[in-house]
Amino acid sequence: MDWHYLFLRAGIGLSLCALLYLSQRFWYRSLWRVTEHWGRLWLRRAPRLAYVLLLVLMVFTLVRVVIMGHASLTRRTSWITVLTGLWFFSALFAYLSVKTVHGLERIWRWSHLAALNRMPSSSDTAQPGTPSESSETVPDPGRRYFFRAATAAAGAAPFLTAMYGFAAERLNYQVRRVEIPIPNLPPALDGMKIVQLSDIHLSSYMSRAQVRRAVDMASDLGADLAVVTGDLITGAGDSIADCIDQIRHLYAPLGIWGCNGNHEIYAHAEDQAYYLYAQAGMKLLRHSNAQIAFKGEQLNLIGVDYQREYNGRGQKQHMLADVEPLVRRDMPNILLSHNPNSFNRAAELGIELSLAGHTHGGQIQVEILDHRLSPARFISDYIAGLYQRPMFAPAPYERAGSVVSTQRKFTPQPGAMASIYVNRGLGTVGAPVRLGVPPEISLLVLRRVV
Repeated sequence: MDWHYLFLRAGIGLSLCALLYLSQRFWYRSLWRVTEHWGRLWLRRAPRLAYVLLLVLMVFTLVRVVIMGHASLTRRTSWITVLTGLWFFSALFAYLSVKTVHGLERIWRWSHLAALNRMPSSSDTAQPGTPSESSETVPDPGRRYFFRAATAAAGAAPFLTAMYGFAAERLNYQVRRVEIPIPNLPPALDGMKIVQLSDIHLSSYMSRAQVRRAVDMASDLGADLAVVTGDLITGAGDSIADCIDQIRHLYAPLGIWGCNGNHEIYAHAEDQAYYLYAQAGMKLLRHSNAQIAFKGEQLNLIGVDYQREYNGRGQKQHMLADVEPLVRRDMPNILLSHNPNSFNRAAELGIELSLAGHTHGGQIQVEILDHRLSPARFISDYIAGLYQRPMFAPAPYERAGSVVSTQRKFTPQPGAMASIYVNRGLGTVGAPVRLGVPPEISLLVLRRVV
């Protein structure tokens, strides 16, 4: 058992719980201070009691969503799920922002006092009757006003930003057209178009109507093939049948294909997804492959369930185990794998193109000094967009000597590169907010590399 891995996960979980507790304690005490001077007793107690009752309801909802896997109590009460996500997200970051300003104020005060203490004493040089400089160290009203205004701005900004991310950017679906180079792609497949959806997360945060809007936009792109790379729902309380009922309206002459994501596994819905895909005339690939014919040529489409990097005991495990027999040597291969971290192994196996999701592009991305900061960097090197690595290059952390040696009908030219495209997803997890990472519908155009 990998104890370091388990301790790390436990430490992260406990730290997050501690921050959530401290943030809620901070805002309750702030409410207490605001109301303590209100005239009548009931005026002071009413908002405090309302806050506590609402907080208890939101904590109960958070436990159901995160631990028990239920999206909401009923469809009519899904508003509390939305409110819970927005409040805990906003309150946490507002608390951290306010504490940061308070910390900067303390640093400024300490540095200012240290500078005064380093100044030569005026008692040795001052003339009798002349006031000393130490008597002038009175509080600076300008500084106090500045930090008071900065604290108010720091506390309000996360709430305003979260509302914008929820009401505007979360619903700002964008089409990204990307040309992907494929080594030794048959001429007939040059220009073939694939539309990709991922991470729909139908839930209290994503309605059927919003899914249908994305499906209609995808269908209007005129793609030859449609793929959905996992996470149709968020938890066991969400209806995977409703999501698939919308996906089936995708139009692509070569059909609609998909793979399972980690949230299908969490919801124990992998088998149900496979059955519902088949009922709707689509195909969910689960450690299987199929040949797609296009203009007299073929490509090999492979699909796998979510690839775990660690087993239940926290031990590192090999990705894409037993996938090598599914890889064709006489035609290009496209892999549908929800987790982009399988790309290293896929490139080692000689799979020309991998399509993934999972990261949501970080869901929140901030650009500071030309550097883009994204929480997805903690889970993957492949955050969003197109990446490449040499074909047949040994995958890091895999077994030595596992490079594919089977003869191919064609040999990739020196320097041939495998590609992965990581879709930014449609839905959200945790807070129903997107900032700097709008929902994505990908239109991928295959291009021949000679």
